[in-house]
Amino acid sequence: MKSYLFLILITTLSFAQPKSKKLVWEEDFKTKELNNKNWNIELGDGCPNCGWGNNERQLYTNENHTLVNGKLVITAKKEGDKYSSTRITTKGKKEFQYGYIEAKAKLPIGHGIWPAFWMLGANIDQVGWPKCGEIDILEYVGKEPKMVFTSLHTQDSHGNTVNTKKTSIDNIEEGYHLYAIDWTKEKIDFFVDNTLVYTFNPINKTEAIWPYNQPFYLIINMAIGGSFGGPEVDDTIFPQDFCIDYIKVYQ
Repeated sequence: MKSYLFLILITTLSFAQPKSKKLVWEEDFKTKELNNKNWNIELGDGCPNCGWGNNERQLYTNENHTLVNGKLVITAKKEGDKYSSTRITTKGKKEFQYGYIEAKAKLPIGHGIWPAFWMLGANIDQVGWPKCGEIDILEYVGKEPKMVFTSLHTQDSHGNTVNTKKTSIDNIEEGYHLYAIDWTKEKIDFFVDNTLVYTFNPINKTEAIWPYNQPFYLIINMAIGGSFGGPEVDDTIFPQDFCIDYIKVYQ
């Protein structure tokens, strides 16, 4: 009987149940170029907050991504003494409050690589970061193979990585994997390949602890180096591709 109950528990924890929700938005990257009704391409080195606030070493351009066979391919490069990559957002175009949000992605590898699929509060221009809140559905750093980071940043944590989970997955660098959250007004569950890896469910939901009662927008990028991905970078790994098959939002 104990074994049977344990099996039921594991099955429950390993099933995100998006089927109980309706698909409200999907990006399958089957066009020739990014749809500018959905996406903004952010350019530069992040100045005046240079290095995008994390001492990152890349310059974001409009030439480091392609759409190939229904997939978004972001390519990080090193040319001379400069690194380049791509960062895109749905800010002001596609913003969501609550739901099951999922991406199917294939990771790059190598020391210094830092790909991410994440979200920021749509009120960031009014209140700033970290008061707007941040949801990191996927972060991976090449210097820590087999590890997936799922995190949240809030004013209460002063933006620091306090509410977080690092999960070891042996085959995470092999092929495509699913990265998702199930976000309600009460909690945020994080999933990798439909397995629950972390839950954020604070009892006291003040504005500083729980800025997650407002719309957020999506971000996809691949950083190089920085305070989290670096500081050392192995220049022999380039070029490296971060591939996104699709993004789906259910509510």
